[in-house]
Amino acid sequence: MNYRHAFHAGNPADVMKHAILALLLTRLTAKTAPFAVLDTHAGIGRYDLGADEAVRTGEAALGIQRLLQAAEAGRLPPAAAEALAPYLNAVRTSGGEPLGPIKGPITSYPGSPCLTRAFLRDDDRLILAELHPEDAQTLKGVFRGDRQVAVHHMDGWTALKAHLPPKEKRGLVLIDPPFEAADDFDRLVAGLALAHSRWPTGIYALWYPIKDRAVGWRLHQRLEDSGIPKILAAELTWNDDGRVDRLNGSGMILVNPPWQLDETLGQMLPALHEALGFTQGIAHVEWVAGERIP
Repeated sequence: MNYRHAFHAGNPADVMKHAILALLLTRLTAKTAPFAVLDTHAGIGRYDLGADEAVRTGEAALGIQRLLQAAEAGRLPPAAAEALAPYLNAVRTSGGEPLGPIKGPITSYPGSPCLTRAFLRDDDRLILAELHPEDAQTLKGVFRGDRQVAVHHMDGWTALKAHLPPKEKRGLVLIDPPFEAADDFDRLVAGLALAHSRWPTGIYALWYPIKDRAVGWRLHQRLEDSGIPKILAAELTWNDDGRVDRLNGSGMILVNPPWQLDETLGQMLPALHEALGFTQGIAHVEWVAGERIP
């Protein structure tokens, strides 16, 4: 439990992950029936971009701040701007930032709990699991008195057993481990298999780091072999040289993705790659199981 996301909040991996999360939440709100969201590795909820940890790495300047500059300068293609709008609006409103024609840089960044909270309606619920004791206490403080949010100091993999299926029958599970342990990819596959067996109709979003490309390919193969019928993979990479000692990209596994999400991501991710100023790597969307892109 050495990983602390405060050093990395708002970086390109966060931007890609949370932009997709916002799309999923937007689709869930399109229907009137209530939904539940389970976030298995929740963190502290919100991050101060002026804190020493964030300033020391400067990763937000290369991620969310750069994307906001591109959006506010009108440099995003129309389809991508529309797809990214729910995410960018939630980033600002969840941190109390003003929504005006000239907005400038942000001073705080919402983790997935605060980002998700921005989309909840009166009957929707958010269930948060965080194992780090200090982070769990911080998270409880963020949502103290919020009847729609439950914070549990518990292991995220255990949360999949404890909180699925939800009573609402609709919703989303975000699985975003820190990948500190050597077996985290194994636990990702096993955790998804368990969760899907308990709630096969839920939407699942699983984040994974891209360092060694062979690890990602093996993950896709194991998921294809799992028997889960509908799995979409989205990846955004920014290095081509094959070094495995650094983060080269960000990946998302999406189970039961909403209709035409593959097409939306096919437009959004290349624009995101360009807006973040990457000159290497690619944006890639493919079906691991089930539907195929024509």
